[in-house]
Amino acid sequence: MDLKSSGPAAVLPASSQELLDRHRQAWKHKLLQATGVLAVILFASWYVDLLDFGTLADGIPAIATLMSESFPPDFRNVMDWMSPLLDTLAMSIAGTAIAVTASVPLAFLAARNTSPHPVIYHLTRTVLNGLRSIPELIMGIIFVAAVGFGALPGVLALGLHSIGMVGKFFAEAIEHVDEAPVEAAEASGATRLQVLYHAVLPQVLPQFADVSIYRWEYNFRASTVMGMVGAGGIGFELMGSLRIMQYQEVSAILIVILVMVTLVDGLSGRLRKRFK
Repeated sequence: MDLKSSGPAAVLPASSQELLDRHRQAWKHKLLQATGVLAVILFASWYVDLLDFGTLADGIPAIATLMSESFPPDFRNVMDWMSPLLDTLAMSIAGTAIAVTASVPLAFLAARNTSPHPVIYHLTRTVLNGLRSIPELIMGIIFVAAVGFGALPGVLALGLHSIGMVGKFFAEAIEHVDEAPVEAAEASGATRLQVLYHAVLPQVLPQFADVSIYRWEYNFRASTVMGMVGAGGIGFELMGSLRIMQYQEVSAILIVILVMVTLVDGLSGRLRKRFK
C-alpha cells in the first residue's frame, strides 16, 4: 500500500492549490476594482482640467502675486473681530444643539430595528436625505432672505443641514446595537419605550456624543462660510475685506480663524476622551 497516496496527506496538495487559486482570483478582482476606480478618478480629473498642467502653470504667477500682497498680515482691527468670532462660535454651538435634539427621535424612527413601521422608516430616511442633500450655504441664502441678516439664518441653516447628517449617523449606530440586552428587556416584560431607554440608548450614547462633537467641529468651520452670504460671524468680516481687496487684512482674519479652529479641535478632542 502506498502511504503517500492515502490518508489526509493526499488531500493537502489539492486543498492548497485551491486556496492559492482563490487567493489569486481575489487579488485579480481587487485589482480590477482598483483599476476601475483609478479610471474614474483620471476621467474626472481630465474633465475638470486638473490634468491641464499648462493652465496650472500659468496660474502660479498670479497666486504668487496674491500671496505677496497678503503679507505681512494686518492685525490692526483684530479687536473688532472678537464679536464676530463669538457670533461664529455661538452659531456652531446653537446649530449643533438643534441638530442633536432633533436627530435623536428621528434616528430611532430611521433605524430598521427600532422604527415602528416600514412606512415611517422610509419617510424618515427620505426626510434625512432631503435635509442632507441641500448644502448649508444654499439654506443660508434662503434663511437670510426669509429672516434677514444676522446669526439666526446661519443657526437655522447649520441646524437643519446637520440634522440630515447627524440623524443618519445616529440611526446607523442604533442599527448596530447588541440585540442581547434588547431581547432580555423584552423578555422581562418591558414596554417598547422602556426597551429603547434601558437597552438601546445606553449602548449608543458614546457614539452619539462622538458624532455630536465631530459635527460641532464641522459646524464651526462651516459657520465661517455662512457669514459670506450675510449670516453674520467672522465670515462676514472676511468677505468685506475681500471685496475691498484688503489682502493683508484677509490673511490676518484667516490666521485668526485658523487659531480658533485649532482651539475648537483641541477642546473637542478632550471632550471625546471624556465621553469614552
